[in-house]
Amino acid sequence: MSVALLLITHRPLGQDLLEVAATILGAPPALAEALEIGEEVALDALIAEGLQRAARLDQGDGVLVLTDLYGSTPANIALALQSRREHLRVLSGLNLPMLLRALNYATLDLDEVARKALAGGSSGMRLCSQEDDTS
Repeated sequence: MSVALLLITHRPLGQDLLEVAATILGAPPALAEALEIGEEVALDALIAEGLQRAARLDQGDGVLVLTDLYGSTPANIALALQSRREHLRVLSGLNLPMLLRALNYATLDLDEVARKALAGGSSGMRLCSQEDDTS
């Protein structure tokens, strides 16, 4: 089994990242989906939708929720899920390296997948200089 991933993001970031990850990895991730937040949707309805998706995705190893911006509506929804569901962790600051790391290590336990994803997201960020130019 493996840890499921639920991306809760501003629209259309989550689905776009999953599509890019599928292209890089050669197949769509089996236990991953995106809940994208638009405008003018009731918070309670979004939390209910998130809980339903987490329950559907969880195959027994838990759910890692990746959200784009801490303090935003998607992150607040993710934190509401965490307070209502056991075996669910939330990681904010979603980027492609974080997602790829989570997908590649999804067979580890939930807390370890969260740590690997955090490390991948952090190490995937660089301030590039002219010396980094490979041309």
